[in-house]
Amino acid sequence: MYDYLIVGAGFSGSVMAERLASQLNKKVLIVEKRNHIGGNAYDDFDKNGILVHRYGPHIFHTNSKKVFDYLSQFTEWRYYEHKVLANLNDKLYPIPINRITLNILYDLILKDEEEAKEFYDSVRESRSPILNSEDIIVNQVGNDLFEKFFRNFTKKQWNLEPKELSPTVCGRIPVRINDDCRYFTDKYQYMPKDGYTKMFEKILNHKNIEVILKTDFKSILNSIEFGKMIYTGPIDHFFDYKFGKLPYRSIKFEYKTFNKEYYQPTAQVNFVDRKYSFTRVVEHKYLSNQKNNKTTVSFEYPTENGEPFYPVPSDENNKLYKKYFEQSELLKSVIFLGRLAEYKYFNMDQVVAKALKTFQDKNF
Repeated sequence: MYDYLIVGAGFSGSVMAERLASQLNKKVLIVEKRNHIGGNAYDDFDKNGILVHRYGPHIFHTNSKKVFDYLSQFTEWRYYEHKVLANLNDKLYPIPINRITLNILYDLILKDEEEAKEFYDSVRESRSPILNSEDIIVNQVGNDLFEKFFRNFTKKQWNLEPKELSPTVCGRIPVRINDDCRYFTDKYQYMPKDGYTKMFEKILNHKNIEVILKTDFKSILNSIEFGKMIYTGPIDHFFDYKFGKLPYRSIKFEYKTFNKEYYQPTAQVNFVDRKYSFTRVVEHKYLSNQKNNKTTVSFEYPTENGEPFYPVPSDENNKLYKKYFEQSELLKSVIFLGRLAEYKYFNMDQVVAKALKTFQDKNF
């Protein structure tokens, strides 16, 4: 008999399991359909001893001291600031777009933030109301920068035009007037010193927590007893797709190892041209700061098939999700939590914060 059945061993499920076990002495069973814990943050060592993020780069960043302090119980940290370059016509530019990007691209000499702001003001197209991702970018930086850095990349990533996507998709990417080349500006920017998988092992290392891998929770429902369920998987799967499947974008990874110390000048290069079918190349050694005379990189190809990574935020999909959400509200013994269960893009720190708040607010 378990007090809680938790479906999924990613951040949402693992944090809830740890809280229930350590704070309330509850007995928890986690059921995970994949062959590993950690969800999409899972990392492991390849044959060359390089720590690889198997589901794309996971860069921890947060402004929440509460989230940072909580995870610090389970890992030491290594300070890391993520930097990304955009490959446009085989030339590299800082991304998010900043003053340096503008100066290189247009052969300008914008000297300060005021001059950068004046440039944006001279090219931006006022759009109101902001209805989609094209609107939000063109409203900030105009059509030329939109076409160069956003349109093709977004189309490859989502297989939709920016005007078909919610403003939140491209709106997540800042536009800067300074020369800050960091991808994130949060107060806490770190990587788990020994990797995410080791951190998850410590989170789940409790006598009250049992983990079953390579198992769909539906296959064991009739063979175990439990009080309540916390579900972090795709919400449409929970309800047997009764209203239809919710679309997700996935990624196919192609790994290559090179006999050189480094392959590219930074951890991540986004390929914003249409001529490349992949969206980005990630060099994993930068993420772990390992020393090795070889290097492993991953090429990312967006696809509709595979593990569900990204909910596709459009009006039509949100209406479909709302049908499932209304069904979920009727179930008092099941809590739906996380990116897949709530059909919403969350950063890692947001997932942890939501799990901690749910534990605090719900009557467990």
